[in-house]
Amino acid sequence: MIRPHRVETSLAELAARIRRRADGQSGRFVLGVAGPPGAGKSTLARGIRDELNIAAGHARAEVAPMDGFHLTNAQLRAMGDLARKGEPDTFDTAGYVESLRLLRESPLGVTVPWPTYSRELHEPVPGGAVFDRQTIVVTEGNYLLLDEGKWADVRPLLDEAWYLDVPRPIIEKRLLRRHIRGGRTAGDARAKVENSDMLNARLVEHTRSRADLVLRKYGTGYRID
Repeated sequence: MIRPHRVETSLAELAARIRRRADGQSGRFVLGVAGPPGAGKSTLARGIRDELNIAAGHARAEVAPMDGFHLTNAQLRAMGDLARKGEPDTFDTAGYVESLRLLRESPLGVTVPWPTYSRELHEPVPGGAVFDRQTIVVTEGNYLLLDEGKWADVRPLLDEAWYLDVPRPIIEKRLLRRHIRGGRTAGDARAKVENSDMLNARLVEHTRSRADLVLRKYGTGYRID
């Protein structure tokens, strides 16, 4: 079987693609980076932001992570859902959608705080990022392309969406390391990966067709599938 041609691209070239699309657009341009847990979305999002800011010579872009809208551990514990943390209904989805809309609609120069997520505290951090004059938003998270419930309102707010694809065995290894570094025992980490993370990964895999680009890490750059 003949494999389809795949294009290799660098982080700088991907950032240039966004720069070309954002130039001349009124208001903010929003790029969404989706993919399964452990795919490297945060790394890609930060890399795009940094490339855009270097090219502009000022803070033109900032990252708006979906993970800032995790429900708190206290909320999840009260609901009996702490063990399910990270699944689609353990986020403040409505808050995420409204915050994305606010970023799109707010005039440049108006301060818009954005929550981030601390992997040390395992909690959202209110106002961890702040937008004011940035014209490009890079938002990243698992469920940006999900077409169920309130998540379906995210895709129309994205000017462009990318899906970062990674083979399942690599994801499993990365997530195991992440959970162990976060303080879980090896057994607890394995249970979390098998009973929650990989279920989420399989759910997210079905959303890749809604992306404008499907990317895979390749060497120091990426491959467009």
